[in-house]
Amino acid sequence: MLPFSHATRNLLRDPGRLIQTVLGSGLVVFLILLASSFNAGMQSVLAGTGSPENVILLGAGSEESVERSEISPQTVSLALGGIRGISSRLGTPAASGEVHYMGLVGLPDHGEAQALLRGVTPAALEVHRKVQVLEGVFPSSGEVMVGVLAHHALGVPASALSVGREIHFENQTFKVAGIFASPGTVMESEVWMNQGDLMTATKRDTLSCVVLRLDSLENFKDADLFSRQRLDLELVAMRESDYYARLAIFYAPLRAIAWLTAALIGAGAVFGGLNLLYAAFSSRIREFATLQAIGFRRTAILFSLIQESLIVSLLGTLLASGVAVFLFSGISVPFSIGTFALELRPAQIFAGLATGVLLGVLGALPPAFHCLNTPLSSAFRAA
Repeated sequence: MLPFSHATRNLLRDPGRLIQTVLGSGLVVFLILLASSFNAGMQSVLAGTGSPENVILLGAGSEESVERSEISPQTVSLALGGIRGISSRLGTPAASGEVHYMGLVGLPDHGEAQALLRGVTPAALEVHRKVQVLEGVFPSSGEVMVGVLAHHALGVPASALSVGREIHFENQTFKVAGIFASPGTVMESEVWMNQGDLMTATKRDTLSCVVLRLDSLENFKDADLFSRQRLDLELVAMRESDYYARLAIFYAPLRAIAWLTAALIGAGAVFGGLNLLYAAFSSRIREFATLQAIGFRRTAILFSLIQESLIVSLLGTLLASGVAVFLFSGISVPFSIGTFALELRPAQIFAGLATGVLLGVLGALPPAFHCLNTPLSSAFRAA
């Protein structure tokens, strides 16, 4: 076998070509890290929003969009009387009638932006137990409470949605009364307001849904039976986790586009790197022939070339990982119903490392086979 130092010395023969190859492999790994983080972040926030203990009562036919759902406001009281096992704390039942509405809100000095508004009552805190009021108070009439990531979704500075500021919606002015967090959910990008205010502003007399928190997962059967028996209400009961799982399927094409974009750009970088390796290895055909002539087998030379390629690709992987940590780790990415953070988790790091290793091994094989298959007589005559 050729010594490892032989591979490292050869890398420094052409520093310019070495830098190009490192950057090319680094670009591919960076794109894989970015696409993987994008997909994992969106999947995680959608999965984290839905609680298996929560049941959503929606209008039949609106199972994939709560914004389109319309149900009677009486559904809350009817559900409390007809469904067993609804959780309660201090005598307050966990049953939240909600209005979900996507609309334009105006911010002083920042224009208008699209926001997901949720009309709620205090019972929403009994149902959505991840929600924590960090600052201020729960909104009363004429007030709103914003999620900690709502400013990302609206594309404004965080100061524009601080407590005491104002937002405009449907020619009305609302004061920001509080800021809430709900880690790992899309709710952190929402604007919550008094249920009656939102119904009045949007001129509707129906709710979007009723969210119930159950004492046990087995009680879902009672909720499902209630929705099937009350044909007059035209309801369908879904676990909240199932609803957001459907949304994850709906957004699957968007995640696929992220992978496709990374693959297309990465393919260009891969072919560019192959051309560089072909040129680098072809210029050393005489060296390979000489090594064979003095007794080294082709497999030993091939292994040394793979070592060179691996060193370059792993340097690119290290560079890409460092850039990824400093540039996009923790960055919030808004999408239509929420915001998620890009994070480098073990799965993403493993994907980047595996990509770097594959680039190093598979990228070296075609040019190495091409050069090593050249007959010795022809190799010694090569320029």
